[in-house]
Amino acid sequence: MKKGERPSERVKRKLLVENLWYYMLRLLTKKPMYGFEIREKIDASFGFWIGNVTAYKVLYDLERDGYVKAESVSYKKHYSITAKGRKELGLANTFLKKFMRQ
Repeated sequence: MKKGERPSERVKRKLLVENLWYYMLRLLTKKPMYGFEIREKIDASFGFWIGNVTAYKVLYDLERDGYVKAESVSYKKHYSITAKGRKELGLANTFLKKFMRQ
């Protein structure tokens, strides 16, 4: 824990910022989006803002590993979830549901 950080703050930080991939994939199940749009939707839907560099780093990693695909539309990358991404999101959802029942 960081000095002076309350345990509840640590849980929140760990569940939110350190798991951006989860929130991004959840949003992309609804519709394909641009990177900036994903950042705005994370803030609106989940209540926290992420930095530009952080967001694109996570998106690039997800694309590299085949969980999302990017298509250039009007000089912007339009991201969508892949079948592999849906499978991974399903595994995470199953884990979280089981964990929350404990």
